[in-house]
Amino acid sequence: MSRLRLGRWLIAIPMSLLALATIYPLLFTANVAMKTRRDYILDRFGLTDALRWENISTAWTSVGMGRYFVNSLFVVTVSVLLLLLFGSMAGFALSQLRFRGSSALFLGCLAGLFIPFQVIMVPLARIMADTALIDTYPGLILVYVAQFLPFTVFLMTSYYKGIPPEIVDAARIDGSTVYGVYRRIMLPLGTPALLSVGILNALFCWNDVLMALVMMPSAEHRTLMIGVTSLRGQYSDNIPTFASGVLIAAIPVLLVYLFLQRQIADGVAAGSTKG
Repeated sequence: MSRLRLGRWLIAIPMSLLALATIYPLLFTANVAMKTRRDYILDRFGLTDALRWENISTAWTSVGMGRYFVNSLFVVTVSVLLLLLFGSMAGFALSQLRFRGSSALFLGCLAGLFIPFQVIMVPLARIMADTALIDTYPGLILVYVAQFLPFTVFLMTSYYKGIPPEIVDAARIDGSTVYGVYRRIMLPLGTPALLSVGILNALFCWNDVLMALVMMPSAEHRTLMIGVTSLRGQYSDNIPTFASGVLIAAIPVLLVYLFLQRQIADGVAAGSTKG
């Protein structure tokens, strides 16, 4: 029993320190966001003596964080829906349908996972500029779909490979079309994977800075993360306002991790446990 308790303490202590190191930046940001500029200059690390919501209100209205929030919400929602649609179709085809070249096509999708955005950033920007998609929501949505589709196809294919092919064969014998099998059988069975992959893709798109910065140069179409980075230069002498913008951007992600952590873990493990 003593060895068991000692082992538990050896695990609990470093995990507690890791949790504290993760939570502290968020608590520090929230504390700074509640201070006045004078209070922050006089005592950066001290606790605030009152909850002041003026900084958050200023960041939301005057600075334009509200508009950036709506922009990000729209882009992320459309991008995730398209990713789930195309990813689930491709995963179903690559895992359950027998056609020539399916293995090569799957390997091609996997190759997309190893190409960082920095490598294709310049030619992609030129193509988007030539097609008048720079500084447009469809352009950024297309970039997100193209960048994160290989990841989505990989996880959905791995998940659908765990479904017995006899189910698909029985449905085809009963006269169901390929689209009918996908809509009536594969989509309901793939709901756990779709939920997990959708959450992960939403986090990827929400936290993105580089792709949005390349595709959205004007202030009107900025996403939330680009708006936060612009606050650092615009309000470099008003750190509480900047901290309020960071807090606004972090709250949705924190809520997703807090309430959907199991689905996120299932999505990360889907590719390694299925297939």
